[in-house]
Amino acid sequence: MEFLQESQIQVIGIAVAVAAIVAGAAYTLSQQETQRLFGPLKNFREFKLVDRKQLLTMWPSSGLALPTPTSVLGLPIGQHISCRGKDAVGEEVIKPYTPITLDSDVGYFELVIKMYPQGRMSHHFRELRVGDFLSVKGPKGRFKYQPGQVRAFGMLAGGSGITPMFQVARAILENPNDATKVHLIYANVTYDDILVKEELDGLATNYPNRFKVYYVLNQPPENWEGGVGFVSKEMIQAHCPAPASDIQILRCGPPPMNKAMGAHLDDLGYSKEMQFQF
Repeated sequence: MEFLQESQIQVIGIAVAVAAIVAGAAYTLSQQETQRLFGPLKNFREFKLVDRKQLLTMWPSSGLALPTPTSVLGLPIGQHISCRGKDAVGEEVIKPYTPITLDSDVGYFELVIKMYPQGRMSHHFRELRVGDFLSVKGPKGRFKYQPGQVRAFGMLAGGSGITPMFQVARAILENPNDATKVHLIYANVTYDDILVKEELDGLATNYPNRFKVYYVLNQPPENWEGGVGFVSKEMIQAHCPAPASDIQILRCGPPPMNKAMGAHLDDLGYSKEMQFQF
């Protein structure tokens, strides 16, 4: 699968601690409070690595701790953070990541990170051990979400592009005051490449009338019942809401996939206002 090829890639999840005490529900944090939690956007803050856990044989995951058991990250829905580290030759490198946790996950936040053999930031995460500190700043991102702003979302994700989709889907589905429906198409090369599958399947089970997920694999196992090959226009038509003024299609994946999905959406009649790319 040309735009999803990820051979010899490892994924880690990290749990981190947040350095500010914020009481109350996740949905009540203002933008000002969120920025105060992180400090000024120009400054990095240190978060302690408290857990690394194995998601799959080739997909390890870990977590970062917040400063107290009642601290929350305070990241606006659909936005991301920047992590800073050093590559193999000691040069600084900064890369964006979207936590898969929400502020309802109190006291820590988690990242799912693909570690490429020659990746500069991958080197830093490969060397990071429980008890070490990770430099983080944020929030960043163009996506703005208010509960009920659309009737339904269609989501087109590839590989690690699932992380902002998962965060947005969780925030919608776990909010009792939000009736928005979510339709996700998630593409990968092999079955073992599917990230947070157990969690996605859990959302589909717990919210059967509001969340649907359709998996697409380029190299499926025997007896595979999902999609095969590339995400096609026909798949989008079958598994995403039709073009309308009250729907939006989100996409996040490798650049070639994003480009191909944009062309599909244009051909299917989705206006630019109905599309958003992370």
